[in-house]
Amino acid sequence: MISVDAVGVEFSGTVLFSDITFNINENDRIALMGKNGAGKSTLLKIIAGVNKPTRGKVSAPREAIIAYLPQHLLTEDNDTVFEEAGKAFAKIHNMKKLMDELNHQLETRTDYESDEYAKIIEDVSELSEKYYSIEEINYDAEVEKTLMGLGFLRSDFDRPTKEFSGGWRMRIELAKILLQKPDLILLDEPTNHLDIESVQWLEDFLKNNAKAVIVISHDKAFVDNLTNRTIEVTMGRIYDYKTNYTHYLQLRKERREQQQKQFDDQQKEIADITGFIERFKGTYSKTLQVQSRVKMLEKIVPIEVDEVDTSALNLKFPPAPRSGNYPVIISDFTKKYGDHTVLQDVSLTISRGEKIAFLGKNGEGKSTLIKAIMSEIPFDGKCQLGHGSMIGYFAQNQAALLDGELTVFDTIDQIAVGEIRTKMKDILGAFMFGGDAIDKKVKMLSGGERTRLAMIKLLLQPVNLLILDEPTNHLDIKTKDILKDALKAFDGTLILVSHDRDFLDGLANKVFEFGNKRVKEHFEDIGGFLRNKKMENLREIERTSK
Repeated sequence: MISVDAVGVEFSGTVLFSDITFNINENDRIALMGKNGAGKSTLLKIIAGVNKPTRGKVSAPREAIIAYLPQHLLTEDNDTVFEEAGKAFAKIHNMKKLMDELNHQLETRTDYESDEYAKIIEDVSELSEKYYSIEEINYDAEVEKTLMGLGFLRSDFDRPTKEFSGGWRMRIELAKILLQKPDLILLDEPTNHLDIESVQWLEDFLKNNAKAVIVISHDKAFVDNLTNRTIEVTMGRIYDYKTNYTHYLQLRKERREQQQKQFDDQQKEIADITGFIERFKGTYSKTLQVQSRVKMLEKIVPIEVDEVDTSALNLKFPPAPRSGNYPVIISDFTKKYGDHTVLQDVSLTISRGEKIAFLGKNGEGKSTLIKAIMSEIPFDGKCQLGHGSMIGYFAQNQAALLDGELTVFDTIDQIAVGEIRTKMKDILGAFMFGGDAIDKKVKMLSGGERTRLAMIKLLLQPVNLLILDEPTNHLDIKTKDILKDALKAFDGTLILVSHDRDFLDGLANKVFEFGNKRVKEHFEDIGGFLRNKKMENLREIERTSK
């Protein structure tokens, strides 16, 4: 059992949370919930031992392994994918190496009666007990199984990790965590860079193999399917529910309604007592009763009603200038990376006003085709933008590209021109950057806050072709819904790459299916596409598009 005991955190005199206490038991699958800025990631880092609390402590058994996957990874190395994942077993390999060295000393030394010799025997005995208590593992087979479960191909195993995007590097770190078989796995937004098939694999792995898990995630389906306990961080304290996310929402609603009733009853009681005191405070015959009421008033402990997160993104795209009838025309498009062909002889046309979803397994060419449309990569064939096409582009790593040393205000101040400069504070406020938040450095922002800041750039000039590559990564459920409504109302052309079924449902009216180096056009929305494919969800399209 791992215990969090009276933990408190303060930043520059501001209390983030105080006196937080709870235990983590085997088989706990905990969702850590709360609004942006409530302190979820901070609490996870404290449990991981990455950060220290201002007060309190986290206690764990001496041999307990706590593994932590942060939201943002900044690793650089020259090892291959297989070598890097294999580092999960470094501790075991080092144990064996040390044991062999000590055994060699016992064989070669002759000072049998010395204290040093006795100490070596003691160390070897202790190491051997630990080493041989570990079940025998085929390490290479475990690494292979885990990497392939997370979407890697065998042909990827010998490639240097530096050749992979941030999302794939995150999967390597995730593989290392899973291979350690830790007592507690801490995951901060683990599904952001995973395709739907890999999310399913991770979900199944954690449910069936993990000892205990704490996860921060805005992926409602993932959280609901995985967790059996929900801890909400709010107003500097926690509420602990022994249930999954959906049931927690209902219980939280009931809790707040009960708090509000108790608060209203207390306010009425205070008003009645105060009224009696005011009415009779100068009346001699009522002196004792007045004094009694004053004491009653002093003893009342005010009931607090938990805050309801009323902050909301106010998102509306500017009217789209009229473009030509066909904003994007692609013909005989082929793209290769060395000997590897991603797309071959692809031809497609996108009409003005269409809202299109690019679907398919990771690596099938969705982002590649977008980069071609953006003229970011060379290719064979034609990729032509129509007359008057004005592109607004949100890349998959857009939030990570922001300069961490700039403030929120300076980030927008650098690119705003003309009349829009007079409305910058209003725009930032509409994106929930009000008051002092505009002076925060980007590096201090959460993933969701960075995504919102990156999204502002799309609003600073009118566009008629929006291209969004995984725009919902790091966005909470409420903000995703607001973005979806804004995109529905957008009167230009929209291309969306997303693995989020709920987000695409009712938004995209056409599907381009990527698979086997081809792109197939489907003249229907997501629901119709899945029905015609006789599929339940997007996970299946990702399996069958291999």
